[in-house]
Amino acid sequence: MKLNIGKSDAELKADVLSELKAEPRVKITDIGVLVKEGTVTLNGYASSYGEKFAAVQSAKRVAGVKAIADDIQIKLPDSSHRTDGDIANAAANQINWTAMIPKGTTEVTVREGWITLEGEVEWWYEKNAAENAVHHLTGVKGVTNLIKIKPKPASEDIESIMKNSFERNALLEARNIQVETSENKVVLRGRVQNYTEREEAERIAWSTPGVLSVDNQLDVEWFWGEE
Repeated sequence: MKLNIGKSDAELKADVLSELKAEPRVKITDIGVLVKEGTVTLNGYASSYGEKFAAVQSAKRVAGVKAIADDIQIKLPDSSHRTDGDIANAAANQINWTAMIPKGTTEVTVREGWITLEGEVEWWYEKNAAENAVHHLTGVKGVTNLIKIKPKPASEDIESIMKNSFERNALLEARNIQVETSENKVVLRGRVQNYTEREEAERIAWSTPGVLSVDNQLDVEWFWGEE
């Protein structure tokens, strides 16, 4: 049986701050970190949505973090202000230039610097690629990804394919993840050691042919050793 060896809140805060300092896209002097019972709250200001995104991803990489509250506000410098029309044009061009996104599948709307993506694709990685293509653009304050996934029918059993993928993956402890399926819907339960594993499990689930929705209920617990 695995032992749950948690870090103290002070240790977690120190680790998150170290990870933020190591991230070149983040200005650490503008970001605050609070930790309570393993939950990390990030606050302060970022000069772009890309910086805010990088800060949250940095916190997710730290072992022992159970949950993250993102309270970072975006304060654009004067040089980064763009009209909604300019942002929409840049976002549409960026999506058209991204090879992983099928042409004509994604619509872009911008209001007060906030991008909304809509449309329909067959794969999760295509939906994810659309968001990644625009979140770093100058003037962007946030991204809402409403792109729907309408996969091709699965030719094999979804649960079996997914479990085999988990077992092959070096990042995951497959026996700690339970998969429940109902037609094209998947629920992931169990526990993982960090957010990287949690997101990897969800990525695999979405990448399985035939999956229409994924409910990721995996708990993040830092555990190690045998009892």
